[in-house]
Parts: sequence; structure tokens; C-alpha cells
Amino acid sequence: MSEATVDYRPMWTSLGLNLDAHDALLGVLSKAYGDIFMSQKNRPEGMAYFDFVMSEIHGLRIKELMDAKAKGRKVIGTYCTFVPEELVLAVDCIMVGLCAGADFAVDEVEKLLPRNTCALIKSTFGFKLGQVCPYLEACDMVIGENTCDGKKKAYEILDRLIPNFYAMDMPQMKSGEGKGLLRAEYVKLKEQLENLSGRRITPGALKKAIGTVNRKRQAVQRLARLRAADPAPISGLDSLLVNQVFFYDNPERFTDSVNKICDELETRAKAHEGVKPKGTKRLLMTGCPMAVPNWKVPAVVESLNAVVVGEESCVGERGSRGCVDNFAGDVDGLIDAIVERYLEIDCAIFTPNMERLEHIKEMAKEYKVDGVVLYGLNFCSPYLIEALDVEKELERAGIPAIRIETDYSQEDTGQIKTRIEAFIERLSD
Repeated sequence: MSEATVDYRPMWTSLGLNLDAHDALLGVLSKAYGDIFMSQKNRPEGMAYFDFVMSEIHGLRIKELMDAKAKGRKVIGTYCTFVPEELVLAVDCIMVGLCAGADFAVDEVEKLLPRNTCALIKSTFGFKLGQVCPYLEACDMVIGENTCDGKKKAYEILDRLIPNFYAMDMPQMKSGEGKGLLRAEYVKLKEQLENLSGRRITPGALKKAIGTVNRKRQAVQRLARLRAADPAPISGLDSLLVNQVFFYDNPERFTDSVNKICDELETRAKAHEGVKPKGTKRLLMTGCPMAVPNWKVPAVVESLNAVVVGEESCVGERGSRGCVDNFAGDVDGLIDAIVERYLEIDCAIFTPNMERLEHIKEMAKEYKVDGVVLYGLNFCSPYLIEALDVEKELERAGIPAIRIETDYSQEDTGQIKTRIEAFIERLSD
């Protein structure tokens, strides 16, 4: 991307956006970003790229997508890390994440969904009904995944709202038939993508795509490892932003930008330079995903004497762990490798899910955390229920934990701050 002064309103109009509503959304996003991110001190210089990405979140990146579409490429929208970007890239399509982290068109949404529906699902509907998301409107195909019951039933309605919506089934167990089901769904998805793009997936194209996605994951894995330094060389907010941009930026450019930040952070770590002093309480966040612009809880944490040093989340380590084995010689073998990698995702939809619990404890040790924030969205049953056992297991392991259940509104910010402040004080006792 290069900075340019462009009037994007004709482009937004061509996508069918409600310009007044869209302007209001961008205003809220810009203010929240300025208040939360630009007020931070001692930020890495490499974050300037991500600041620019956010300033052009509905501008230059959308223009890139529209220019690509004009040349015959297809844009694929997704709502979950279980959709393999490798298959999308292998047919020369572009994948963008569509999860939204803000309430919008709530009155219209609640005509279609119960009020006590998960905030992530309601936000998805709000961005469609409010006609405010250019990423969604630019898509040639949108892929949903039947993970939780809420999404599964909501997608039946979303299918009527979004042209060319495709729902992918998901296993509830990783072993036995679960693995076969996921493989069968990935083969069906491969066929859908081939039909849409008019391209056949070849071993060479899939290997190249796997390499591109592996390098992207390796860059954010490198960033995660550097956060283990004390003092932390980068804030949790900035790290979260990087993981959020992961889902819609150009893969190669994103990878280069993250590695440049990592080079800078390595220098910082060697010089014992951090965003907060050594000895600042170190917290791990685990649970529900946090999509743009859902920065409420980490912003509260880092406004206190604490720093977030890791996210066990779909927008974080859970989503970026592991890479795909690229050694098979044919497409079937490469799909097997893709299935193996995606089954490593410790989503709360799986039962049993002891791997997630063990990984949280491993992260707590690796990142030298003082405590864990178990973050749950209201009415997200899988993570809220699982958090009860996670909290008990962490406490048995001597790792203090606190459960925070919230939504996308700002109304409970003061209450959350009071609870987290008391939790941090307990860590100091």
C-alpha cells in the first residue's frame, strides 16, 4: 500500500453501502483507534504500517480487492479460522475475514435473531443489514462454518441475505469420524472454489499457497515468541492489532511487515527495552475471538499496571499455531496435511478438549504470566462453559485466573476495570 488522497465514495456506492451509516461506523472506528492506540507510549516504529492499514481499512485495501476483481480474480469472505486459506490461494482467489467486533443495526438484527444471541453473530448480521462493510459486499463467495449451534442456525438466515453463501460442516470430535468429516468438507470446498474460479487445484499451485500461508503464520509465531521477553517489547494491543490485520491484508506484504517489526523487537529485547517497566504484571488472554474494533478488555488491562503478553484466541495463537506439511507430491496428500494442521485448532466446539486446557498452561509458562483473563462473549456457550473448567485447572496449577463475560458495548467498561484492577492487586499479594 502507498498513501494516496482518493475519494472512495463512488467505490462504496458501487458496492451498495449505506454511506451515512458507513460514515458513522468509520467515525466510531477512527475515534476508538485514536483514543486507544495512538495514546500508547514507546510503540515500535514498525507499527506505523499497521496504523496506515487501519487509516485505509475501507479505502486502499478495498480498492486493491476491486482492482483484482476487475482482472478476473474472486474474493472469498470467511468467518472462521477453520476455512483453509491454502485452498483459496491455490485457485488464485483472495481471502478476507469478515468477523465484526461492533454492534450495528441492532434493531434490525433483533427482528431476525433473539436478543440473547452471541455478540459476534449479531454483529455479523448488523454489518450486512446496515450495509456498512465493503469487504462483505465485495465478496464473490462467503463461507460460513457450522461450529457452534448459534452460527449453524444463524447461517440458515444469513444464506437468504448473502448471495453465493456456502456453509461448511464441522466435526465435534477430532478423532475417528471427525477427521474424515473435516477432510470430506475440505474436498467439497475445494470443488466449490474450483467451480467459482474456473481453475483446477494442482499440486504446484497448492504447494505454493501452503508456502505463502506458512510464512504468514511463521511471522506471527515469531512475534508471539518475542513477547515472552521481560519487559514486554510490544503491547498486547499492538500485537492484537497485528493478529487482526492477519485476516484481510495482502499475505506477502503482511508477512514482510510483521518480520520487520520482529527485527525491531529483537533489538528491543536485547536492550531490555519494553513498553512498560520490568516487573509489570503479565497477563494472558484466552477465550473468544476479538475482531476489529473489539479492543475493550485489553485496553482496560493495559490502562492499569499490566501488559497482555499473549492471546489464546482464534485472533491470536489458537488461529496461527502450526504450519502445513508441504512434502506430499499430490493434491490428496496435501489435503491430508491441511486437515492435520487445522485439527490442531483447539476450538471449544470440540469434545473432549483437553488439548486446549494443556496449551493454555503451556502458554502461561512460556510467557511467564502472572495471571490469566478468561474472556467470553455473552451467550457464547462453548467458551463460557469451558471457562469454568479452565479456571479450576489453572487455579490448581497455581495460576490465578479471572472470568470476564461481556459484549461489544462500552457500558460495562467501568465495572470490568474495577474487577481487573482488583485481580491485578491480588497478583501482587
